[in-house]
Amino acid sequence: MGAGSDTPPVGERGDEEEAAPGLLSSGDGNDCVEVAATPGTVHVRDSKDIDRPALRFAPHAWAGFLAYTATR
Repeated sequence: MGAGSDTPPVGERGDEEEAAPGLLSSGDGNDCVEVAATPGTVHVRDSKDIDRPALRFAPHAWAGFLAYTATR
């Protein structure tokens, strides 16, 4: 677990599922996130502040978010 956090780091085994390897955004800026998908949850965290808890989304909610942002 991350120091000072009850949330396991993205990419480490959670309670019920093992996360797929995380992915980093490919931008050249400082706004990178790590994303790890499991069958029931998508975990997202700030790659520069890994001690903070990850956000968790249902796969359909994450897919909707990606579809929305792709049009912006």
